[in-house]
Amino acid sequence: MISKPIGVWGYLILLACVLVVTYLVNLFFLEKYIFRKVKLIYKTIHQLKLDPSQKQKNIDRDDHIIEDVEQDVAQWAEDRQQEIDQLKTLENYRREFLGNVSHELKTPIFNIQGYVHTLIDGGLYDEEINVKYLNRAAKNVDRLITIVNDLETISKLESGKLVLEFGTFDIRELTQEVFETHELSAQKRGISMVYKDGAAKGFNVSADREYIRQVLDNLVLNSINYGHEGGTTKVAFYDMDTNILIEVADNGLGIEQEHLRHVFDRFYRIDKSRSREVGGSGLGLAIVKHIIEAHNQTINVRSSPGLGSTFGFTLEKA
Repeated sequence: MISKPIGVWGYLILLACVLVVTYLVNLFFLEKYIFRKVKLIYKTIHQLKLDPSQKQKNIDRDDHIIEDVEQDVAQWAEDRQQEIDQLKTLENYRREFLGNVSHELKTPIFNIQGYVHTLIDGGLYDEEINVKYLNRAAKNVDRLITIVNDLETISKLESGKLVLEFGTFDIRELTQEVFETHELSAQKRGISMVYKDGAAKGFNVSADREYIRQVLDNLVLNSINYGHEGGTTKVAFYDMDTNILIEVADNGLGIEQEHLRHVFDRFYRIDKSRSREVGGSGLGLAIVKHIIEAHNQTINVRSSPGLGSTFGFTLEKA
C-alpha cells in the first residue's frame, strides 16, 4: 500500500505540534529549575524585609513574582551594601579609637615607669629628686584616672545605658558654682570669669543638673586653659522661646577653620603639646556633645583665630 504524501496543512499541523511540545517542555524546565528558585529567593528576601509582626501575613503572589522580584532584589542588594559600608566605617572608627586610646594611655604609663625605675635605682635616697619624681608620677596617675573615668562615661553615653535624672534648676546659679570651683585655676592665669553684659539673667531649665555641671565645668575649664593669660571667660544666657541658649566665650587663640568640625571628636587635639600639658584626656568635648544630645539639644562652636572661641548649647526652659 502506497502512503499518500503529507500536504501543506499536514506540515503546518506537525510544526504546530512540535512548537507546542517544545513550549511545554521549556515551561516545565523553567518552572522547575528557574522560576521556583527565583520564587524562593524572592520569598526569602521578602520575609527579611518584613517586620516581625507582619511575617505571619506572607502572601503567595505567583502572578506578579517575576515583575516584582527584580525591583525587590535590587533594593535588597542596595540595603545590604549600605550595611556593609556602615560596618566598614565602624570598623575603621574602632581601629582608630583603639589606636588613640593606646597612645593616650601609653604616655602617662611610660612616664610613671621612668620615674619609678629612677627612684628604685637610687633616686629614692636623693633628696633633690625623690619628692619631685613622686609628684610627677602622681600627676601622671591622676591623668590616667581622668582618661579611664572619661572612657567609662563616654561608653555609657554611647551605649544608652546612662539614665538622665531631669529636674528644674537655675542655670546661672549652677554656672556660679562652676566659677567658684575653678577660681584658683583662673587666678593662676590672670583670667576673669564674668557674665556678659545684658545677658546675665538667670533662667530655670529642665535637665540633669550634674551632667550639665559637667558640661559647664569642661567648657569653662577649657576657656581658662586655652585662653590668653590675663584674658576673660564670659558666660551668657539668652531666651530662645522654649529653650535657653548658654554661651561660654573666651578671647584666646581661637581655632582654625580646618579644625572646627573636629573639635567634638574623641581624642582630637588642636595643640597636642598644650593639651597634654594641662592634663586633658582628649575626651572632654566629645562627652559634652554626647550629654547635650542625650538631652535632645544641640551644641555648636564658632571661632576666629586670634580673637577667641564661643561654645553655645541649648537646654529646655522649665
